[in-house]
Formats: sequence, structure tokens, C-alpha cells
Amino acid sequence: MKPDALVPEICVQHETPAIPLVDIRAPDVYDPLAPAATRLRYMVKNSDHIIKCPGVYDGLSARIAIDVGFEGMYMTGAGTTASRLGQADLGIAQLHDMRTNAEMIANLRPDGPPLIADMDTGYGGPLVIAKSLQQYHLAGVAGFHIEDQIMNKRCGHLAGKEVVDVETYIQRIKACIVVRRQLRSDIVIIARTDALQSKGFDDCIERLKRARAEGADMGILEGVKTKEQAALAAKLLAPWPLCYNSVENGHSPLITAQEAHNMGYRVIIYSFASISPAYVAIKSTFEWLRETGMTGSSVTPKTIFNVCGLAESIVIDEASGGTAFAKGV
Repeated sequence: MKPDALVPEICVQHETPAIPLVDIRAPDVYDPLAPAATRLRYMVKNSDHIIKCPGVYDGLSARIAIDVGFEGMYMTGAGTTASRLGQADLGIAQLHDMRTNAEMIANLRPDGPPLIADMDTGYGGPLVIAKSLQQYHLAGVAGFHIEDQIMNKRCGHLAGKEVVDVETYIQRIKACIVVRRQLRSDIVIIARTDALQSKGFDDCIERLKRARAEGADMGILEGVKTKEQAALAAKLLAPWPLCYNSVENGHSPLITAQEAHNMGYRVIIYSFASISPAYVAIKSTFEWLRETGMTGSSVTPKTIFNVCGLAESIVIDEASGGTAFAKGV
């Protein structure tokens, strides 16, 4: 991969005046050595394109996203629950599961693509939510979304979702704001609402406006039913930046990155971008293996190891005077 593959394509405003006004606190100058959260803020405010973040769920999928050259990543709660616990996304994963996975992913390349992570409902009341934000901050997470579902939550693209009342939701946002200020953190707080199924579009907009007023940096209206709804949400909440959750074969329409950008969205996350094709490939290979006794794979072990940082390990060993690779690899 080219050395500059992870440097975001940041625009210069006087050269591209078409950049929309974006209401998010961010530095005036991009610093590639700044913490991931600070870099994410700059990217959201100043990029002349939507930031595409593939959903990653483990170290290998994250390494592949880094190797391909994405400028951001998204740690999916559904993927984390499936890969770490072998369970459906029904609120089973808790803070320890999510934080440890996020920490591992965020620190594969601390100078690489900022990681946005799912924080579900915050895993408890205000004190637990405060602990969750602290843990995500210490883990190197650049941004996270927290939602208004009840504690016994489920994937945003399943039916039967229930949400808490708006005041309880705002308590969650306030807890995040207070602790972020105490930590002097730049972590990006994304307020997500899942109220569309049960409360309707207008209620969702009011919830997001309340979250914005409390200091949330961005918003997600989960599970929009039409492209018109998605566009209207971005229009009604502008210049507050929104993130679009693209879940193919989910409840929402398939909206391309360019369409979302044209609507005014600043970030697009693809929750199932890695775990869905992984399921197809693994299942197909296992069926072939059961039938023939062979996998049929053409991928060498070294290919996987190279993606997972083999060259970096060699550099560290040699620079420190080690001989672990003196006889080759």
C-alpha cells in the first residue's frame, strides 16, 4: 500500500467553495499526527466528499479496510456480537465486549483511519454511560453513536423495536456531554434515534433536534423508509451533520454514497459490508470442504499475514537488533 494511502482527501475551501456549511467543532488545520477523534472532526467539517466507513467486526476485516485505503472505519455492533459471541444483535453484547473489540481495532493503526463504533444504548443509566464514554475514549475510538432504544434492544433493521421516552434519551446524551468535557476529549458523539417505527418521522426529528441542542455532534435517523425521508431529514437538520447507515437488504432503501452526499450527509457507514460477504464465502467454502475434502482456496498463509502487519513486525524486530526473521519468512 502506498505510504499516503491513509491520508484523507481533505479539500481546501478556497479551491472548492461548494463545501456546505457544517456545524461541528473542528480544528482549522488538518494535523495527521492528531488523535483520531480530532482528525475525524476535521474530516467531517472540511471534506469535499462523504466519508465512507466500511463495517468491520474483527482484526482481519479492519486490516483489510486499512489495506484497501478507506479513510474511516465503523465497528458494527451486529458484527461484533456475531463474531465474538456467536449471537444475534439483541442487546447481548455489553460494554466489555464492545470496548475490547473497539480498542483492538482502533490501535491496529493509531495513525490510520479513525474508527466510529457502535455504543448501543450506553449499557445502563447515566453513570454507566459515563463509564462507557470514558472507556471508548481511552480505547482510541474517534466517534460513537448512542441510541434511544430500550435496554433490551435489537438491530436497527429488525421489526419490533421499542424506544425510551425522550427525556430518558436526552439523559443519555447529557451524560456523554458531561463526561467528554471532563475528559477534555474530542470524541465525536453521534445521537441516533430508532423511533421511526413506533413514533414516526416528526418525533425522530424532534429527538434529534433535542440531542443537537444538548451538544451532540452528529445524528443518525435509523431505518428511514424512503430516499425522500432521508433527504428531508438532512434538510431539516442542516447544517448539523448527519450519518447514513447503509444496510443492504435491510429496512432502508439502498442509497449510494454520492446520493447521500448530494442529500447533505457527511458520513456513510456500511454495517454489514464485511460480515455479509464473509458469511457467504465461509459457508460456500465449508460446504465445498465437506463435499470434497478440499477448500479450493488460492490464498496463501503469507497473504493473510502480510495484510495483518507482517512487514511491520519485521521492521520492528530488525530496528531493535532482533534476529527473529534472519532466516527468512
